[in-house]
Amino acid sequence: MPLDPVLADRTKAWLRKSAIDLRCAEADLAAAPPIYEDVLFHCQQAAEKAIKSFLMFHQRPFGKTHDLRELSGGCFEIDATLTPILDRAFPLTMYA
Repeated sequence: MPLDPVLADRTKAWLRKSAIDLRCAEADLAAAPPIYEDVLFHCQQAAEKAIKSFLMFHQRPFGKTHDLRELSGGCFEIDATLTPILDRAFPLTMYA
């Protein structure tokens, strides 16, 4: 079955937003002195948006939350091999 172009566009939009947050984190890290609070915030945001893109692609609903553990629940149901990666991201939630 071909990929729904609307679904593909929405998934890509989340990934583009995630990439922008990573660029912002890199810029804040390169600042003299580095702006660590902003780096952590943008890393959390990038992880959140990447998770949301995965859920979007798999047509799993998600709410308006910044809690990476909550969002990851749907990911584990789709692909349990993501557990070690997502578990390492959970502490970033506190920087949302």
